Amino acid sequence: MRTLEWDPKNNTLKLIDQRYLPARFEIYTCHTYKDVIYSIKEMVVRGAPAIGVAAAYGMAIAAMHASSTTVENFKEEIKKFGAEMMASRPTAVNLMWAVRHILSLLDNPGNIEDYQKALLNEAHTMADEDVAINKKISEYGASLIEDGDTIIHHCNTGSLATVDWGTALGSIRMAHEQGKRIHVLVDETRPRLQGARLTAWELQQAGIPYDIISDNMSGHFMRTGQVNKVFFGADRVTANGDVANKIGSYMLALAAYTNKVPVYSVFPISTVDLSLANGALSPIEERDPQEVLNVSVEGLLVTPKGATARNPSFDVTPNYLITALVTELGVIYPPFNVNLQANITKNGGQN
Repeated sequence: MRTLEWDPKNNTLKLIDQRYLPARFEIYTCHTYKDVIYSIKEMVVRGAPAIGVAAAYGMAIAAMHASSTTVENFKEEIKKFGAEMMASRPTAVNLMWAVRHILSLLDNPGNIEDYQKALLNEAHTMADEDVAINKKISEYGASLIEDGDTIIHHCNTGSLATVDWGTALGSIRMAHEQGKRIHVLVDETRPRLQGARLTAWELQQAGIPYDIISDNMSGHFMRTGQVNKVFFGADRVTANGDVANKIGSYMLALAAYTNKVPVYSVFPISTVDLSLANGALSPIEERDPQEVLNVSVEGLLVTPKGATARNPSFDVTPNYLITALVTELGVIYPPFNVNLQANITKNGGQN
């Protein structure tokens, strides 16, 4: 199944619950828009593209359950729901993009039933478009991968991070299906271990050779010449090409830059936020410190009682550390402050 699927019989959204993989496969069902918000906050669903589409379905559910009886009040109620949805995870720009796109449908003439149908149909369209876009991205990403490459991959950017297929990991999967012999070094991606739990599971399903490494091993493998490329995704890309992504991306890119290993950030163009000049302006979500403190080994906590922690979920990789940006529009090279917007404008996009 897809990472998220609509159940037309019950008008609910079904999500693969990523909190439990790979230990067990469970489905989380969203009956209300608040269930969708919970699923985004608690990382039942994660990955910028998947979050965006989940939010679109959440808005459709909100419209179905709205209490307003007049069109004017209905619109105000849905806008209020949209503000709540956008506040659920502040860094992933796809979430804001998806909600604003859904809300723009309210500018069209219609009655409440028209809007309810339109919002749901648009969520379906966005889900299908996400899959098609990811496959196009993966074709461009795979073109950068050569037979025999060893690639370090950060976090999870596969089918589980999107509606289906994936971005950075989708590129690796595409290269594998093209017959290229590749090996992936999967860094754990602490503290929630999306690499060790999710990326390794996806690679295993696809039959792609991999080894899990702890995050602090990547520099060693690059310095000793055992890595050809670094691939990771993006949660927000600013106008100058700075990339906000899962925490640890910056340190990985620094090590790669020092060791002359190419770094590729792979994402849909909806992740670009041209309203922000640079990454210093990107909001950085800080999550519950317990995600850091609750790590245990052999059933025993590794942190002392009463310890405190910091837990930023994202960091910003400056554009000079990135070799190229990969989107459905193609492979974009520096200078990003010129070429990123030029590619969007050339292809009729607007962000």
